Amino acid sequence: MITDTVADYLTRIRNAGMAKHKVVEIPSSKLKKGVTEILFDQGYILSYKFEDDNKQGIIKIALKYHPKTKVPAITNIQRVSTPGLRKYTSSKEMPRILNGLGIAIVSTSKGVMTNKEAVRQNVGGEIICYVY
Repeated sequence: MITDTVADYLTRIRNAGMAKHKVVEIPSSKLKKGVTEILFDQGYILSYKFEDDNKQGIIKIALKYHPKTKVPAITNIQRVSTPGLRKYTSSKEMPRILNGLGIAIVSTSKGVMTNKEAVRQNVGGEIICYVY
């Protein structure tokens, strides 16, 4: 039984990228859907599809690679806030990832968003992960 489903989600994406898979299937949840939409909007994945299997659903993610070198677009994706140690931040102390080149995905009272969007809307929240 998996206790940290977001860590499982991130690990599946990381492992599929290292193994050069084109598509990865992940069990769905509302938080995972929000993170997937952010990854697509920021250009880290090619496409995604939410499928209903009469249970919790499945997210199919098409991974993105550099056309010539076949290096994954997501070079590093790491979990920050865990079930044992939650990490919260205010909009004033929002982290900058790789001096603004990466993103932090934050769960706020206004939904799941990037660190830049959270600062723009002046909301803080739980830092889910760093992506670059």
